[in-house]
Amino acid sequence: MIFSVKRSFHEDWMAVFAGFMIIALTVLIYEYVPSLPMLFNPKEKWSGTEFLTGFLSRPNLLRIVYIFLAFAILAWVGLKLAGKPTNRFFGSFAIITLLAVIAQVVSTHTSVKALSLETVFFSILIGLLISNTMKLPGWIKQAVQSEFYIKTGLVLLGTTVLFSNIMKAGALGLVQALVVVISVWYLAFWIARKMKVDPEMSTMLASAVSICGVSAAIATCGAIKGDNKKLSYVISLVLIVAIPMMILMPYLAKWMGLTQEVAGAWIGGTIDTTGAVVASGTVIGETAQKYAVIIKSAQNVLLGLAAFAISIYWSYSGQGATVEKPTARIIWDRFPKFVIGFILASVLFSFFLNPETVKQAGDTIKGYQNIWFSIAFVCIGLETRFSDIFSAKNRKPMYAFLLAQLFNIVITFVVAWLLFNF
Repeated sequence: MIFSVKRSFHEDWMAVFAGFMIIALTVLIYEYVPSLPMLFNPKEKWSGTEFLTGFLSRPNLLRIVYIFLAFAILAWVGLKLAGKPTNRFFGSFAIITLLAVIAQVVSTHTSVKALSLETVFFSILIGLLISNTMKLPGWIKQAVQSEFYIKTGLVLLGTTVLFSNIMKAGALGLVQALVVVISVWYLAFWIARKMKVDPEMSTMLASAVSICGVSAAIATCGAIKGDNKKLSYVISLVLIVAIPMMILMPYLAKWMGLTQEVAGAWIGGTIDTTGAVVASGTVIGETAQKYAVIIKSAQNVLLGLAAFAISIYWSYSGQGATVEKPTARIIWDRFPKFVIGFILASVLFSFFLNPETVKQAGDTIKGYQNIWFSIAFVCIGLETRFSDIFSAKNRKPMYAFLLAQLFNIVITFVVAWLLFNF
């Protein structure tokens, strides 16, 4: 017990170290070498010959190599100091990174981009296809360290959660975000527990439905040190359910005769992926898109606070622990240190950097964050079998998620109508 706590403690701090090394280097480049080209400049989408002239161009391939080397060294140092075996790490990490790049290429194709399917979906899918069709060689498993990659990505995610978004959302936006997140979270958790879903899965489901989908599920899994197989299942549900919601909700809003303000607030508070929120809001109109993005941003801002609260509750309640009542020291040992890194990164980009650096460096760091998440979910896929995802025991979580999402749609509509129907 003591050994596992100490090892996870060191791994958390190593993830914070890796995340802040990336943040520091990126900020320094934009502050002191503004003429240097972007180290990461992924194309938003591609089709036809753009793949050859864009992604496979020499400058872009060199950027990928540089990023791989930098990330590989950071991951090697972090895992080495965390006491993990690393004698065959670089070859294994190269294979996993290549699979993550393939997922990025697939997700940014024009036809796929239109569906708003995120890269992590294809990362999991590629990993699952490999793990369910062939036996992985032992040496490749050294770099299958999904928790470390997720925590590093979450530290980077903090740079995109700016306190200025709270001001943009305004009082009404904050009221909706708080009311929806708190009420829907407890209702979703209650539904899942009533359907006899285990506390770990129930917590991840509730966060995904109520806060901001994929990112919330990832943060919650890290906060409670959850099972990565359960996380992959929750994320699959989020991404699959977001597609019909993205398509149907704009037309439902028009049919109901909602104002663009109400429709945007409704969409922003219910659809669980940012890309789908933007696409759905655009169908209604420019004002609806603006309100949808603002509400979604307000909920995203609450992610750090929610992860902090969940981790404190989980530690104090002793979920999954053998001790009767944790002491302050045990709570600190179990507390996920990546949350501290997440908050510090958010504070740094909210208050201590100039707006131009925040914009330019932030866009680049967001690209790096997506890479770490993509690598993490390739690893989760490699560790998971289709039988685990589609087993009978996962039917109850699916029903709980769908029912919670239905209540989320109703509750958010009522709150949005009361606040923005002017």
